[in-house]
Amino acid sequence: MKRIRNIVFDLGGVLIDLDHHQAVSRFEEIGVKDAKQLLDPYEQKGFFLELENGKIDVDTFCRKLCEHTGKQLSYDEIKYAWMGFIADVPQYKLNFLLELRKKYKVYLLSNTNPIVQSWARSEAFTPAGRPISAYFDKMYTSYEVGVTKPDAAIFDRMIENAPLIPAETLFVDDAKSNIEVGQGLGFHTYQPENGEDWREAVLNILAK
Repeated sequence: MKRIRNIVFDLGGVLIDLDHHQAVSRFEEIGVKDAKQLLDPYEQKGFFLELENGKIDVDTFCRKLCEHTGKQLSYDEIKYAWMGFIADVPQYKLNFLLELRKKYKVYLLSNTNPIVQSWARSEAFTPAGRPISAYFDKMYTSYEVGVTKPDAAIFDRMIENAPLIPAETLFVDDAKSNIEVGQGLGFHTYQPENGEDWREAVLNILAK
């Protein structure tokens, strides 16, 4: 086994604890009756997916959501609903990333959108007042790359841009479909459960 030099983390379900039920409830509150069908823990559907893969911008998404609900929704109401996904941001996991960066290159590879990222990239992201960018060498987000996991194209973009060699990289993601694509590309992988403290498991892989 080649020595691991890089670690790639997913965001939701790995670094951030997710609450899918709360997100669905909040979107239903603002009038999205089919929220259960549109919202997925791993990859959204319809125009929600279009926001996450960069096909539409925030203004277009907000307009489409207003049309979909038949309501004049404010940006704050829409952001409140999206933020329903966020159950907790465990500081101990972020601190662990800083420790890992002393020996490894650490990357983010996430299906996300500019509304959630407007919070994540601000000082409000952690009690420590540090934005998400402070914890990674580079970040690859679906809406900026223009494609969502599990499409191999988002992995290829990261491999080329970082650059990194999959055989020298550990990929940590909570979605089976993403893990399978990563394995097919030659990454070492670990699939934690949402909310899991995966630090020991990651250290065990790195020690091999």
